[in-house]
Amino acid sequence: MNVDAGGLQAYTDELQARFMRLQSEALSLNEQARAVEVTEKSADGLVSATVGARGELISLDLDPRVFRRPDARGLADTIKDTIHRATLAAQERVVEIFASIVPAEQMRAHVEGDVEALMRQLAGQMAEGDGHR
Repeated sequence: MNVDAGGLQAYTDELQARFMRLQSEALSLNEQARAVEVTEKSADGLVSATVGARGELISLDLDPRVFRRPDARGLADTIKDTIHRATLAAQERVVEIFASIVPAEQMRAHVEGDVEALMRQLAGQMAEGDGHR
């Protein structure tokens, strides 16, 4: 078996440096991510939703004019859509915050809870790592 010790050492050093950078930046980035709040308004401007980094609803404001149209289903759909758009924007903000240490697609899969995509990405990275040897 022919092992390139210098290449293996360089790869190990690269991984260690990345880990050290991750460790030093992670706490600060985590605090920034936890502080994320995004507000979105409905197309008609009558519904406003603010969510946190995990998509948790922080506030929901309804303009009193929504009650002029007695359409409960339409209002519910507007609220749901507005919260959904705010959640997507908050998730994207978290991805941007961690971009310096975590690849965007990997972070996006993590934030969205897509375990299968995350595992595929990690497997791909490991396969690429095998090419460094």
